[in-house]
Amino acid sequence: MTKKTLTALANDVRMTCQLVSRRVRYESTHELAPHQVSVLGRLARGPLTPGELADLERVSAPSITRTVNCLVDKGLITRADNPSDGRSKMLSISPEGRDVLGRVGHARDDWMVRRLAGLTADERETLRAATELLDQVMSQ
Repeated sequence: MTKKTLTALANDVRMTCQLVSRRVRYESTHELAPHQVSVLGRLARGPLTPGELADLERVSAPSITRTVNCLVDKGLITRADNPSDGRSKMLSISPEGRDVLGRVGHARDDWMVRRLAGLTADERETLRAATELLDQVMSQ
């Protein structure tokens, strides 16, 4: 495969992955904004400080503060004193936040299932094999 052909393939894969990601995030649920779902997903793995959360989400401190405040107001995350640093707080997902995260995950899966249902068995097998290849590429 020539460098030009490989570059074209890389562009096609990147653009398709971006489109799938964007569509599944925006069209599958209206319960929360995608960035709020992302924060809940991070906190589902364990408590974080606002600074840690901002770093993981690659957003500014003021941006994460707005998101956190909104999620606290909705009862989806909680704030507690940080036992190792009295100047900061620890953020955790609440039981209601876990419920919402579960509903969003199911909605996203349902959205994708509806799209895959129209494929033939051979097409679904090709997509499964492509998914394994993408996982392999992303683990490098």
